[in-house]
Amino acid sequence: MSRNLYILAATLLLFSLISCAMLGSVSSTQPNLPGNGSLWKTTGLFLFLGAVVSAFAGVMLAMFEQVERRNEERERREGRRGR
Repeated sequence: MSRNLYILAATLLLFSLISCAMLGSVSSTQPNLPGNGSLWKTTGLFLFLGAVVSAFAGVMLAMFEQVERRNEERERREGRRGR
């Protein structure tokens, strides 16, 4: 599950970088449209924040899965010793 979140984060980061690249290309080709620059900047920012949140969720999920797996292993080991 955490791998899917990492892939989502990478995809959102890629789209964020593309949005930031569009910021530079739109202003030079169409100077009379002032809203485009701020629109691409805002889109890139939200995509970047989505990527950061998705990566953080992936890290937290991986950590909790590891803790759960280690607890299960410890319980199995303690169960064998107790018998």
